[in-house]
Parts: sequence; C-alpha cells; structure tokens
Amino acid sequence: MRLISRLLLTAFAFTAILPMIHGINFHGNFFAAVLMAIVFAILLGVVETIAKALAAVFTITSFGLALLWIIPAYILGFWIFPALALMLTADLMPHYLSVQGIVPAALAGLVMLGIGMLTSEFQLPNNNRRSAH
Repeated sequence: MRLISRLLLTAFAFTAILPMIHGINFHGNFFAAVLMAIVFAILLGVVETIAKALAAVFTITSFGLALLWIIPAYILGFWIFPALALMLTADLMPHYLSVQGIVPAALAGLVMLGIGMLTSEFQLPNNNRRSAH
C-alpha cells in the first residue's frame, strides 16, 4: 500500500507540483506521470546504489579517512540524489518532461524528498499495547 501511495504522490507531483517550479515543464497526462514515477523510482534506486558503492570504495581505499568528507557531504546533499534521478528521467523521457538546469532540479529534488519522507517506513511506537496482568 505504501508503494502505491508513493507512486501516486510522485505522479501527482509530476503533474501538479513540479510544473510550478520555473524551469520544469511536464507535457502529458496522469498515465504518463505514473509511468514517469516508475522510471524515477528505478533511477533513484540506481543513483543511490552507485553513490553507496562509490562511498564504500573511497572509504576502504582511504582506510576510513574518506568518511570525514563523505558523511558531511551526504548530510548536506541528500536531496541531490532525487535531483539527479529527475534529470535522468527527463533525459530518458524528453517528450513528457524537461528540466532546464540544476537549480530547478534541486528544488524538485526537495519536493521528491518530501514525498519520500511522507511515505517512508517511519512509524510511531504503539503505546496502546495491553499489559499482561
């Protein structure tokens, strides 16, 4: 259910929210947006996997010294991964989406990050458990 909600929210973002950002244009219907949401999710997974693999290689080859700049870079730039995935999606599907520059992509990355946070696996602890008396 969480996957479907994330997919539909991402498709809604492609059709309604992202075109409000100057430099991002969407040309298509909701079905095209759902297809783009699937492509975006796949590309985001690929981008994150490549980043993690590179971070592991740099960490191992530098005997851990790379963590001194990898961790702050990840904390400050975690919204860059959705921006890169969005730019790759626009490159793969130019008839439906165009992104003109890194600044609109970064702003859209923040929107996509918000959608990811809304539909993440974070759950509040259940305090309503019955005690065994």
